[in-house]
Amino acid sequence: MLFHSSLRKELSRSFGATLVVLVTIVMTMMLIRTLGLASKGSVNPQEVFLVMAYTVLGYMPTILSLSLFIAIVGTLSRMYRDSEMVIWFSSGRGLMDFVKPMFRFAWPVLILIAVMALVGWPWANSQTIGMRQQYEQRSDIERVSPGEFRESAGRVRVFFIDKDTPDNSKATNVFIWSIERNLQITTSARSGSIENIGDSRYLLLNSGQRLEQPMANTGLKISEFKTYGTRAGGNNGLVNDATPPRARTTVSLLADASTPSRGELAWRIGMLFTAINFVLLALNVSSANPRVGRSGNLLLALFAFVVYYNMLNLGQSWISSGRFSMGGFMLALHGGVLLINLAWLSARQNNWGRRTPRARRDSAAIAPTPKIEPT
Repeated sequence: MLFHSSLRKELSRSFGATLVVLVTIVMTMMLIRTLGLASKGSVNPQEVFLVMAYTVLGYMPTILSLSLFIAIVGTLSRMYRDSEMVIWFSSGRGLMDFVKPMFRFAWPVLILIAVMALVGWPWANSQTIGMRQQYEQRSDIERVSPGEFRESAGRVRVFFIDKDTPDNSKATNVFIWSIERNLQITTSARSGSIENIGDSRYLLLNSGQRLEQPMANTGLKISEFKTYGTRAGGNNGLVNDATPPRARTTVSLLADASTPSRGELAWRIGMLFTAINFVLLALNVSSANPRVGRSGNLLLALFAFVVYYNMLNLGQSWISSGRFSMGGFMLALHGGVLLINLAWLSARQNNWGRRTPRARRDSAAIAPTPKIEPT
């Protein structure tokens, strides 16, 4: 059918162009953010592009929903401006007739959104968190760069070296400041090397000095040594290995009745309901009024998207804190938006409220008067 095929063809072109633009923008933003994390030592500089790719993959449900929404709004707005909608309405097509071709075009995107939200989002987060934890838990001596002060994984030590060898196994002019047993310990040595003893790695210092000062500043102990060993690796058990809800699989969230798991599950399932409501919402806000201007409906569409999406994120926080139940909030938010969309669509379909009081008076004035028969 010409009506369905022409509409879906234009929606496909608009959706593809919008998706490419949004992905490019998000990738640029994530690259800048990841480079900032790498400069702070939170991400391995060699894995910047991999972390960026996982991050963009995690945001794909939002990107796809926004691309679908913008594509429908842009296509229908152009049809209103070019009077194509008037032609379709004059041929007997109503606004309700656009719902079927819209969803026939959108159903593959909706399925992809559901898959990305339920499977892709937790997988991408787990990969990113795993890479960051692995980088955080690396050996303390591997954190050190020549000429720079670096903290250890547990942030209880500060390392400094002057020069090192290409394999990072030996260094000269080593300085270590640490807190151990309520003591501030400052250790300096002419050289140091990494040795594996058992399952642990140790930094062996040669020809140095060690200063121990209590936290209460009650005294100072100075000692010299020819060889001294200190632990060089690990996080000392200070890193929390608990997996956050956003990195857990959907199956594990379904089996967990805790409020944080319910909140994360409500967000993932809500992404699909949000995308469905966005299709109907885009159909409602796409009408272009020449008196308002071309950007009037686009501003309304952007405002509606921001409010709805922020309510979804806010609901996740409310459910996680126990203020609302998962079912009650989802029914109120998504069910309420669906009812508003259907009521709005019905009002526009039947032109409710379009006739002004003056129009009603004019129609009453031209109505035929009753004929009075003479008695």
